[in-house]
Amino acid sequence: MEAIQYAHPAIECLDRDGILAIQERKLKALGERLQGHPEWVRHFQKADMSPRDLGNLDALSSVPTLDKADLRALYPFPMLTAELAQVRRFVATSGTSGMPVMFGLTDRDLSQLLPHQMSRILRAAGIVAGDRVYQGYGYGLWFGGLGMDIGLAACGAVNFPIGPGRGDLVVKWLSDHAYTACTVSPLWLMTLVNLAKSQNIDPRKAWKLRVGVFGGQSISAAFRDQLEAEMPPGFMAQNNYGTTEAGGPVVAQSCPYSHDVDEMHLINEDTIITEVVDPATMKRVGPGEVGEIVVTTLDRDASPVIRWRTRDLVKLSAKPYDCPCGRAGLPKIGRIIGRNDDMLKVRGVIVFPTQIEDIIAETEGAVKEAWQIYIDSEHQILEEITVAVERRGGASSIQEKQDVQQRLAHALHSRLGIRVTVECHDEGSLPRYEGKAVRVHRRGAKPEK
Repeated sequence: MEAIQYAHPAIECLDRDGILAIQERKLKALGERLQGHPEWVRHFQKADMSPRDLGNLDALSSVPTLDKADLRALYPFPMLTAELAQVRRFVATSGTSGMPVMFGLTDRDLSQLLPHQMSRILRAAGIVAGDRVYQGYGYGLWFGGLGMDIGLAACGAVNFPIGPGRGDLVVKWLSDHAYTACTVSPLWLMTLVNLAKSQNIDPRKAWKLRVGVFGGQSISAAFRDQLEAEMPPGFMAQNNYGTTEAGGPVVAQSCPYSHDVDEMHLINEDTIITEVVDPATMKRVGPGEVGEIVVTTLDRDASPVIRWRTRDLVKLSAKPYDCPCGRAGLPKIGRIIGRNDDMLKVRGVIVFPTQIEDIIAETEGAVKEAWQIYIDSEHQILEEITVAVERRGGASSIQEKQDVQQRLAHALHSRLGIRVTVECHDEGSLPRYEGKAVRVHRRGAKPEK
């Protein structure tokens, strides 16, 4: 194991009480600031509160939550706490479920807060000064590429900001430029592995990658293990988690130790309060329990959020404060299990897409990075779902496809307790994703406005 890397040891090595003291001080200051903004005052009035009531951490649990419906109702620049002329750029949500929501960034957000948060993310993952980094996340209004660019500069890394796509060129550059790290969708990197093999390039020998920072979607432990096996010896696939609303890919990051137990640190708890709560009661869950991530941003100038409901479900570590890396005040969470709105109830059985990904990754002959779930009903409780996969290895005979179908259908039934319709296609038939993958397709569903 390499030496532990800290970006800010004075904060990262605090105990939990030290982190909570920072949060309480900043929360009170945030309440004073929001008192001068009418939209925020009206929001607090929903609970007969005012922003100044944020005098301590206990008060936070009484504040109304925020979700996309709240912000879309205040279109076009919801809850903005800086003059528009002070905003240097905007970022936005993906808009996959309706109108994208805009969030502003001031000079301070871009030049102070984001470098502070992202340098800690990347250092925890194992990226060091001088690393040559293939930066494969997208740009434009999406936060991914912007956040990584700023973080890599703060870390002193050498950034190759290629963005998504250009696979034939990237496969060559991974060899010729000798990239040592990458920030990219894990599904896209697996696609590049297969592209390299089709060109008689062995990534394990030709590439120099040592670490990858993977966000955009959670990957199963089985998929991660298979991806690492395709990389040069010692390569670590490090999970990252964040949202546009929380300020980018800044909420959670695995380190070399938490990687081994498939967990991540809530690494920026001095600037982001992360609650893991029961979605029904909104009460905090205990160690080892599953809850929804709810975030409050403490230091953002232009577009803070308080108790933002991410809808992302995660298990709080059974031992959240015991990582050998020494970050005792920054608790651990597991990888993202799924979203509240991606949770499927099939004949009374709760199913998450990540469970299906685990099973596909373990099924002989199935392509790991290309699969879909099809739903033909808008009802909450489903009678059936269809899982579409590809068979590895060019054009397939009917019998070869049937073999994969039968293996996968049997595994799904054994693990989930329900019978699932399986479709098997030739390799290359289903969509590939350079960024965030869309796995659940509700055929005939009406889009959210």
